[in-house]
Amino acid sequence: MNKILAPYFLAAGALIFVAVFAEFLTPFDPYAQDLEGALAPPNSTNLLGTDRYGRDILSRVIMGSQATLCAALILLAVIAGVGSLIGAACGFFGGRLDTILMRLSDIFLAFPQMVFAIAMAGALGGGLLNAVAALAVIGWTKYARVARSLTLTIKNLPYFDAARISGGKPLTILRRHVLPNIAGTIFVTAALDLGTIIMELAGLSFLGLGAQPPTPEWGSMMSNGRSMLQTAPWVILAPGFAIFLTVAVFNLLGDKLRDVLDTRGNLS
Repeated sequence: MNKILAPYFLAAGALIFVAVFAEFLTPFDPYAQDLEGALAPPNSTNLLGTDRYGRDILSRVIMGSQATLCAALILLAVIAGVGSLIGAACGFFGGRLDTILMRLSDIFLAFPQMVFAIAMAGALGGGLLNAVAALAVIGWTKYARVARSLTLTIKNLPYFDAARISGGKPLTILRRHVLPNIAGTIFVTAALDLGTIIMELAGLSFLGLGAQPPTPEWGSMMSNGRSMLQTAPWVILAPGFAIFLTVAVFNLLGDKLRDVLDTRGNLS
């Protein structure tokens, strides 16, 4: 692993590890209520304090990483995979398929992404799954555009002509020569996009259109604690810092990945 990237991959891996094994890492039951200990400030027992129902905030932040980060990774895998395949197919085959799908992407791109997601999530009735679906409907367009542009560039390179002249089947050329060569750029785009997706999912939950109580989710935790910002600021600051830290880690990882790939491209 590149020495420059190693710390960022380790930090991102640590966040994913916490999200996957959240059930085993929480010091208390994130759903257990203790009204007598409600709104306790950070102390030796509850390191980040408790919320209005006496639930341990640290446990809920850890468990909330599962809802927020896992949902964001699933959404990212869907939109990056589907969008890249659509864009590569459009750039490779062209014709009517390219015209129809790219005009469809233009229609989606005409809408502000968050506004469209709010409208669709509201129509679907809220819930984390519906929030993911709402963002997926419009999120694939970016990757389709990037993949199509890269595919059109690859079609003008000598090795593509050599593969075609040698009798390679279209799907084989697409699978062996196009998709592997656009994967790096798509991966960097996805890494840079993950922070935005996390904030969008948290934003939908903050508005009541994402994860529903009592499910711990960083956006909904901030929404539930916004009225206590002055009296019990730890209720909202803990999930807010979790969002900040996670977004910062993945944005830095994406930036470093882009720098490393650009450097290799310049050297080649």
